[in-house]
Amino acid sequence: MNGRPFAPMAGFGLLAACALPPEGVTQDDLVAFDEAVASIGCDLVGESDYLPVELQTGLTREQVIEVAQYRVAAEAAVSLENGGVRLISGGCAPK
Repeated sequence: MNGRPFAPMAGFGLLAACALPPEGVTQDDLVAFDEAVASIGCDLVGESDYLPVELQTGLTREQVIEVAQYRVAAEAAVSLENGGVRLISGGCAPK
């Protein structure tokens, strides 16, 4: 069997492993983000989700969006059909 059909998938795995946090976001910010998203039920979808996360973390809306995208790239969150993000790590890990 030739390994070529799996090469693109292997590359995607490397991309996810190399995901870097957004510039200006610290490890403490990432922990605060995870805790804040867990406190609102693990889904980040609309205004009623973003505001409490912004208030709890001190991050801007843009930073919250970037951290959510980073968490998806790092496979700690998944994209939802409605355009939102569900955290699947830490306090939001599926049981």
